[in-house]
Amino acid sequence: MAEDVKGESVASNDESDRAASDESLSNTMLTEGSCLLRRMEICVAEAEKRSGKNAVSMQETYTVYLVETRPMDAIAEGRNPPPDSLWRRYSEFELLRNYLIVTYPYIVVPPLPEKRAEFVWHKLSADNMDPDFVERRRIGLENFLLRVASHPVLSNNEMLYHFLTKEHGWKEMVYETGFQTKVQADSRLRALSATFRVRSPHKRLVEMKHYSDGLQSHTSQLLRARTRVADRLYAVYKVHGNYGRVFSEWSAIEKEMGDGLQSAGHHMDAYAASVDDILEEEEHYADQLKEYLSYAEALRAVCRKHELSQFELEMASQDLISKKQQREELATGIVRTFSLKGMTNKLFGQEAPEQREAKLNLLEELIAEGEETVKEKTAECDEHAEKAWADIVRFKDQKDKDLKEAFINYALMQISMCKKGIQVWSNAKECFLKM
Repeated sequence: MAEDVKGESVASNDESDRAASDESLSNTMLTEGSCLLRRMEICVAEAEKRSGKNAVSMQETYTVYLVETRPMDAIAEGRNPPPDSLWRRYSEFELLRNYLIVTYPYIVVPPLPEKRAEFVWHKLSADNMDPDFVERRRIGLENFLLRVASHPVLSNNEMLYHFLTKEHGWKEMVYETGFQTKVQADSRLRALSATFRVRSPHKRLVEMKHYSDGLQSHTSQLLRARTRVADRLYAVYKVHGNYGRVFSEWSAIEKEMGDGLQSAGHHMDAYAASVDDILEEEEHYADQLKEYLSYAEALRAVCRKHELSQFELEMASQDLISKKQQREELATGIVRTFSLKGMTNKLFGQEAPEQREAKLNLLEELIAEGEETVKEKTAECDEHAEKAWADIVRFKDQKDKDLKEAFINYALMQISMCKKGIQVWSNAKECFLKM
């Protein structure tokens, strides 16, 4: 009986801890002006391969990722409750990012890790089900969530919070926002963007658009160079295995030199095998470059959206000018531009006063609507430019810091690799001296 009471007590405590955790998580969205990452611990803990039927009832194999969250105030209070956890597919991360892109067109939204491996040295698997690739993608997805959750604007989005805390019904909530309609509209505008040129583009955003092209180009070139170096480095390291084989075989026919040759052969074998770990570590730095390769596209998208906003403003302004000109021509009877209607009036006479008055009234209404539209578009365009530039400045600071750190760490890794190579040959030298 006592055991039953004790068990109920433990269960009750677990439930109260869970309730306290849920309440604390809910309260994380109530704090204004602070990023979500300061209020919630977030990680993508593991990946798991699953099988099931897709939308067209075909069997498929896919990967899901375990997203874990824990409120920071619970940790600070020493309660340390178990983390809330849920499984998400890569496509759900894509849905979240697409929603954020549409909702915040002026923000350089952090990119997702690549869906399929690119810029891969030939000995590394490009299979998106390969365990090493899945692990790197898991790290990339966690990095995406941490970047979004630390952003001063994105981190306070309600759908992000639901993505992290609601396993079921989250996608339906996103679709109910109607963001897909905006996606379709943006797609149509992007199709038009190839055919128009904005007359008065925003100078700083145009410069940033050109910068994004350069960033993408140079990052791609660097990744290609790194791939070629990795291929050659792999071949150089592996061919050292021939030293090991020759030294080992040679030691079998030598009495005085045998032990030294055998030991040197072991060092050469170890040297040849070490390249696998080296290049796997190097993939981490390549992934950091790939992130900014994608960031370049996100930056260009923000600039392109402002161009579209500016284009809409210019079209509305042009339409307003045209209607005002029509009103003037109708009021004065003087046609300043050639038109079929003007030629018809000259041939068959002017319209009746009642008809002209009705048209003038209609034009006045259209002009009033046009002026309001131009006013709204001007405010929208100015607001987008102001917010976009503020986020671009934030992005540039982040980029400079991240890439500087990545380049330094990559250089340190190369120095460490060279030191290990020197050590191997120093060990081989010692072996030869003892012969």
